[in-house]
Amino acid sequence: MKIAYTLPQGKLVLTELSKKLQKAGVRVCGIVQADTVSTDRHRCDMEVQVLPDGPEISITQSLGKEASGCRLDTSALARAAGEVAQRIEHPFDVFILNKFGEQEANGTGFRDLIAKALENDAAVIVGTNQLNVEAFNEFSGGLAEFVEPNVSDLLAWIEKPA
Repeated sequence: MKIAYTLPQGKLVLTELSKKLQKAGVRVCGIVQADTVSTDRHRCDMEVQVLPDGPEISITQSLGKEASGCRLDTSALARAAGEVAQRIEHPFDVFILNKFGEQEANGTGFRDLIAKALENDAAVIVGTNQLNVEAFNEFSGGLAEFVEPNVSDLLAWIEKPA
């Protein structure tokens, strides 16, 4: 089992990583943050790109710049997970999840897809934040390795034998 996590802190490190991997011919599956930026959106608003060739899906509700409540659109997150579930049935080498968030920490979201990727012997890289590191480590049975949030360290981890 090869699983790692990183703390990208709002940076598009996993998005950059997915592009480099695909350019090198590595088969990827999962989701990363889309690199589209809109100035009229709140900093927490997010669109994800389904890998390797799927749609961009907005997984947050547009509540306006000043709103402070939870923005996650759980039905959109479920749609993104469904898109990934279709693609996980095809061969891939690396599974990337942009964020192990509150849904995953609570037992839903992409948890089953992470497990499926591990069953398929793929390398799994998950982004998270400090709030969910403990839940992720519990989920991974403490087997996940921390990798610094930069593309070169992530690539080196992927290339390292299991």
